[in-house]
Amino acid sequence: MTPPMDNLETTVATPLGSLHVEVAGSGEALVLWPSLLMDADLWRAQVERFAPNYRTVSIDPPGHGRSRSLTREFTFDECARCVVTILDALGIRRAHFVGNSWGAMIGGTLAATYPDRVHTVILMNGTASRASLLQRIEYSALITVARLLGGIRPPLTRSVVRAFLGPTSRATRPDVVRQVLDTATRNEVTSVAFAVRSVVIHRPDQRRLFGAITCPALVVAGREDSTFPLAELQTMARAIPTAELVVIDDAAHLAAAEVPEIVNDLIEQFLTRHRSTEP
Repeated sequence: MTPPMDNLETTVATPLGSLHVEVAGSGEALVLWPSLLMDADLWRAQVERFAPNYRTVSIDPPGHGRSRSLTREFTFDECARCVVTILDALGIRRAHFVGNSWGAMIGGTLAATYPDRVHTVILMNGTASRASLLQRIEYSALITVARLLGGIRPPLTRSVVRAFLGPTSRATRPDVVRQVLDTATRNEVTSVAFAVRSVVIHRPDQRRLFGAITCPALVVAGREDSTFPLAELQTMARAIPTAELVVIDDAAHLAAAEVPEIVNDLIEQFLTRHRSTEP
């Protein structure tokens, strides 16, 4: 195995193209995969908190941030294989995994399919269920409008903010609103279309698959999340035999950016209780 590096920016060739990866710190590996339309910058506060004691691995997911543009739809298993490929490239045998929304779906897939590569999973603001008819219609419309506008542009940006942020963040956290808008509008429309179809419109029901998860799992819900309301997170938690469910008030779909101190404390407490015993 390659010895860990304190700080590294690299690209890794994966089944879904070259993915941009940022590595900081040393210790047990903590892999971070963000939501649809977001990139690794979603996890800035988590990297700052955990890099002194963990080896944080922040991923720009396929077609987002500094990763290669998407040229087709994909499956969640392909995304999980991307994570395994990144772990192999960095010389990491097993890791803790933190995912938000899309990242939560991939974290569950990874833990169920590659149990020997995962210590724990923290699944935030995600789902294990298919998209509802209404959600499929809404996101199909988003793709159509984004193509007409040439990207995520006004007035579409208002819908994105409302999907990702609840009333508390929209009213009191202008820096988070700005971060969401800045990141979402940088996305290339063709990649967004492939990702939306894969993550939302054609999303599989993963409840049976998640029943195979054996590692410790923390499911985190934002009480103000309108994209995946609490009932959906409860359904996902019930599907995972090892799951604990925590609900965060005054946060919505991007809790890691909205209330980073609360999220960081939850992650730290969970990891402390489930620290790896491997040498």
